[in-house]
Amino acid sequence: MNIGITQGQVEQKYTRYHKLINDALGECFAKDSPETLYAPARYILEGKGKRIRPFLTLLASEAVCGDSRNAMHTALAIEILHNFTLMHDDIMDQADLRHGRPTVHLKWDANAAILSGDMMIAFAYEHALKTETKRHVELVHILNDANITICEGQALDMELEQRTDATIGDYLEMISKKTGRLISAALEAGGVTGDATVEQLERLVTFGENIGRAFQVQDDYLDIMAEDGKSGKIAGGDVINGKKTYLLLRSLELTGGERRKTLQSIIDNKGTEPERVPEIRAIYEECGVLDEARQIINRDTEEALSAIESLPHAEGREYLKGFALKLMKRDF
Repeated sequence: MNIGITQGQVEQKYTRYHKLINDALGECFAKDSPETLYAPARYILEGKGKRIRPFLTLLASEAVCGDSRNAMHTALAIEILHNFTLMHDDIMDQADLRHGRPTVHLKWDANAAILSGDMMIAFAYEHALKTETKRHVELVHILNDANITICEGQALDMELEQRTDATIGDYLEMISKKTGRLISAALEAGGVTGDATVEQLERLVTFGENIGRAFQVQDDYLDIMAEDGKSGKIAGGDVINGKKTYLLLRSLELTGGERRKTLQSIIDNKGTEPERVPEIRAIYEECGVLDEARQIINRDTEEALSAIESLPHAEGREYLKGFALKLMKRDF
């Protein structure tokens, strides 16, 4: 049953739930002391996060049982866990800014950021355990698996940074662990709070895996196609910084001769000059990787939508589909 959810309805629901999630996050970490433990956690949660993962948790619950109220604690657990990973990633990446503000380790120091992040992990589990369900063991397992998998993804990412022979398979494994697993875990956990069956959970995970991969490939695509000044992106920022992306690694497989040497030099030199971005974009276009990326984005999105077609509650299911299309910046 397709109930005709419009883009406007998805936007309204997202805006409403975004406020609910932010209000609830604002009540977390209320202790004042030790200041260097709790203030950094409050600070990172006050950033301009999109709250994609907790929103997916709430929608997954609605798609399974028609209600998301019991999923809020689990949604908060997912978002807190996500922000812990960001706090620690910023230390490892030596990042100065997140959402336009100084990163936690700069505003305080690395020790405070590490300790506060560690505390956030435990806090996330406490929230998950507040969920009214007899399936707490499953919830804890999902959070554990997500946490371990994200760490694996981050380790793979650091290893890839040092390698000059990375393959597209290496990259896809890395993004599935570092980015994709928490997206699928957010949906899986939401399903558990809605008392989903094993089959329903599998469908939610499949949905999340496909959307996560499509989202990352699209991010790579939009980077090279960006217009300066839009969405805060510099056109070709990934190329300039020597980031190993789907487009770069796949193009290395598809090209030869001088074009391949040009692409390999980006990896070997850990980046290139901004004025060479149009040249790299032209190589991507000529070897067909831009068309291939668009096909992958569309294929994964369609497979994601198809995976949840049999979920029992039409409204939640259609909002999940609508939000997936919103993420993919596709027409409804």
